[in-house]
Amino acid sequence: MEQPIWNFEQEPSDKPMDETSYNFRAYLDRIDDAKMQEYRSDWTGEQVMAWDNNFRDDKVLMLFCCERDVDIDEYRETLEECIKYRNRVRSQLMAETKS
Repeated sequence: MEQPIWNFEQEPSDKPMDETSYNFRAYLDRIDDAKMQEYRSDWTGEQVMAWDNNFRDDKVLMLFCCERDVDIDEYRETLEECIKYRNRVRSQLMAETKS
């Protein structure tokens, strides 16, 4: 599997991080940038879950090797942090990949 250019997984956070936090951030790193830019903050939880298409019937994200569940509220909050991260580093990373 090819590694993504993003490294949100290692981006500092102002919240305590556990194994699930890192795994979830790595999961977000693997979402295609074009798909990530489709996200709209005014979507309902159901729309976000349909957009991601990796939520279980009990409305938590399907992640492997995690200590706890990621619900839609944490998903949305972390996703929006990831989008801010990508917006901040996109031009630099894209220039580096073209070199």
